[in-house]
Amino acid sequence: MRLTIRRINGLSIKQYSTTILLVGSIASSAHIRASGDIFHVNPKYDALKQSIVAEFALAYHDIPTAVHNYTVLAIHSNSPTVKQRALNVALEQNDLRAALDIATHWVVQEPEDVPAKFYLAHIALKSHEYELAAETLDSILNIDPNADLDKIVAGISPDSAEDRENLLETLKTSKEKNNPSVLVLIAGLEAQNGDLEQALLTVNRALKKRPKVTGFILMKANLLTGLGRQEEVEKWYAKASRKNKNNLDVHLAEVRFLIKTNQSELALNKLEKIIKTWPKAEEALFIAGLTSIDLKRYDQAEQYLVDLRNSSQYQNDAYYYLAVNAERKQHYETAKAYYRLVDGSLYIVSRRNLVSIYDKQNKLNDALRFLTQERVNYPQHASFLYQAQAEILKKMGNKQAALGLLSEAVKNNPDDPELLYSEVLLLDPFQDKDKLDKALKELLQLEPNSPTYLNAYAYTLALQNRRLTEARKYAEHALEYAPDQASILDTLGYITFLQNDFATASKVLEKAYFISQSAAIGVRYAKALFMLGDLESFNEVLQELKENHPNDPQLNQLDSLILPSQHMKKS
Repeated sequence: MRLTIRRINGLSIKQYSTTILLVGSIASSAHIRASGDIFHVNPKYDALKQSIVAEFALAYHDIPTAVHNYTVLAIHSNSPTVKQRALNVALEQNDLRAALDIATHWVVQEPEDVPAKFYLAHIALKSHEYELAAETLDSILNIDPNADLDKIVAGISPDSAEDRENLLETLKTSKEKNNPSVLVLIAGLEAQNGDLEQALLTVNRALKKRPKVTGFILMKANLLTGLGRQEEVEKWYAKASRKNKNNLDVHLAEVRFLIKTNQSELALNKLEKIIKTWPKAEEALFIAGLTSIDLKRYDQAEQYLVDLRNSSQYQNDAYYYLAVNAERKQHYETAKAYYRLVDGSLYIVSRRNLVSIYDKQNKLNDALRFLTQERVNYPQHASFLYQAQAEILKKMGNKQAALGLLSEAVKNNPDDPELLYSEVLLLDPFQDKDKLDKALKELLQLEPNSPTYLNAYAYTLALQNRRLTEARKYAEHALEYAPDQASILDTLGYITFLQNDFATASKVLEKAYFISQSAAIGVRYAKALFMLGDLESFNEVLQELKENHPNDPQLNQLDSLILPSQHMKKS
């Protein structure tokens, strides 16, 4: 622990006095200053009181005081829980120096505490203290030669090539440079540097010493995949699965690879064997259910997914895919029942699918009633539910009812841009001009840099053929955030066309048409070329449009441009 002791002797750990901490509190927070006498650490307090003091400072956003207090608290306390919390606070505030102080002192107090050494190695790497990191890694491996060191570098691999080279050199000159865990760390850095072949050689050395470690096995597979050696990946997974019959993670990794490479039948066969060995393996059941659906083995899919209905991890996913499975079988009432049970991240897509079933059954009034009840049961999804009901009313031809519902929703949620935008899409640009203008202005107040909302305002003004200079600014601003979005390019092209700036219009619409291949945009592009006088390019675009959209009535507009010019030539 040479470097660790050096950090202590070198005053790397600050021994804060209560006076210094109190001054820090006064300088950093006015609201804490009023009661500053209780916000500094007193070593005589017990750990609970000191924790409360530090948490109170944190709650009032007095970050320097909270970090200082927790640092001192960790140094004076023997509680791993306190030290853990102190580390978390320092890391959350990205105060690596304080975190390094806490971890260093922890290791000095508990030299045989492997978790403390893990923290120290992790933070040392993150702080670019590579010599200290290497020494700590050596120390960990002396205590536990099988320690899983790859977790130490998770999320902290150096960003710059120079830093990676420094870390690589430090690890390669470490006393434990031939330890398999250190070899895997080295392989990971080599891979990040783009040297996949060398990384593969390094991980093979680690596998010779520890051939059954899951992380090593998967790393080799990932490196082979990165090198594009798909056949070798498949052979490696097959070999690893044979030699590690009791390793569920390796078997599942093989299955995921097979599915990714379009070998679903083989993957399902292997999943069936896995489930016989591990009947409660939830991930295997879930993958088997989805693979069965893809292979149209719906009864088999239901068998797997039903077992996950009480799973804390897969419950919502199970309900969702049971619904999808039932819908594929055209068992619509069963599908609806399962969709109603879905919550969490799949809530919105499940309700969309549910509404789609009501639509297939010509029961949109039932869908409206259902969504009204959902607004009571799930108020956190009220915005989506209002929009869904408005869409249904619009589909039923009741646009006024849809607008009334959205107006009610906007009153209840005035700061929700999605509701406002849904209202904008329903308002008529001519009949509802003032209301539309007001709604668009409110949208841009809420999200002034949204390309969608900027484009909506620009296009509305273009349709109304007014305030075109302002409209053009909105469209150009939108393109700053979404330069390759065809709809925004089309809007700018339309505006510049109306301004008789045909050179800009043709250039912008050319890009929009190239991206979208839309007939409507193509017609607008051809008109701009015609007005620019570039008849050769106009004819080329017209022929292309006729080939790609032979029966589109929009092309009649272009034919009407040609006929007068042909008549003039004959005359």
